[in-house]
Amino acid sequence: MTDSDNTHFTVIGAGHGGKAMASHLALMGFPVVLFNRTPERVEAVRQRGGIDLARNDGGPGGFGRLAAVTSDYAEAMAEAEVIMVVTPSTAHADVAAQCVPHLRDGQIVVLNPGRTCGAIEFAKVLRDKGCKADVTVAETGTLIYASRSDGPAQARIFRVKEAVPLAALPASRTPRVLQKLRRAYPQFVDGGNVLKTSLDNMGAIFHPALTILNAGWIEGTHGAFQFYIDGASPTVCRVLEALDRERVTVAAALGIRAQTAQEWLQMAYDARGDSL
Repeated sequence: MTDSDNTHFTVIGAGHGGKAMASHLALMGFPVVLFNRTPERVEAVRQRGGIDLARNDGGPGGFGRLAAVTSDYAEAMAEAEVIMVVTPSTAHADVAAQCVPHLRDGQIVVLNPGRTCGAIEFAKVLRDKGCKADVTVAETGTLIYASRSDGPAQARIFRVKEAVPLAALPASRTPRVLQKLRRAYPQFVDGGNVLKTSLDNMGAIFHPALTILNAGWIEGTHGAFQFYIDGASPTVCRVLEALDRERVTVAAALGIRAQTAQEWLQMAYDARGDSL
């Protein structure tokens, strides 16, 4: 990797996804700053100077040494060219508000993922808070990793998705964002626009219903429950398929051809079948 390719990343959020992303980017050779609002959450990472990424089925693994670990937004944003927000969508508005004083022209903010209208909300908060910097806000349709946290300074990546739609706001900036991220994430593909990536939010189909329909099992096993392997029974999947048909119908009414859940699984994981 040459100096011109050495994009400076800041990862905001130190949950399973944030730790997986920060360590993977570091192992690829990029300078990475990891931010978390709660210092205690990242103290073990700070003391170690990085994150142990467990190798799984030939995937990325090793010790990802970080440039810095901080709970100070000013420090986190100082050198960042690309800011990867890897938090629950409920935190996006607060992250946007906290970023405003520290953003500068040319920076790219990517919500991993945006979920539903994440980029629209993030950009609105920036405007409402008086942000003057020319910043590009983008969102992915899903988190690129299937990952988990194995400990305070440990992460595990089970799978890196094969293709992940990404869209910028406005959509005319999407090619620039994809180009900036291509060396790190060639899996990102043009998602059209943020309305399409929002309506293709598969988490809204898979996560709530599967959790509710398996609540008894989850409680009864005290967490010894594999979300999809144990929870995606034929009956549960028929409910998910009904929800998915409703989502696709709503998107069509807005003039958007949304992916079905089966199409998405084929794109992301090359998983094929006649039903979910």
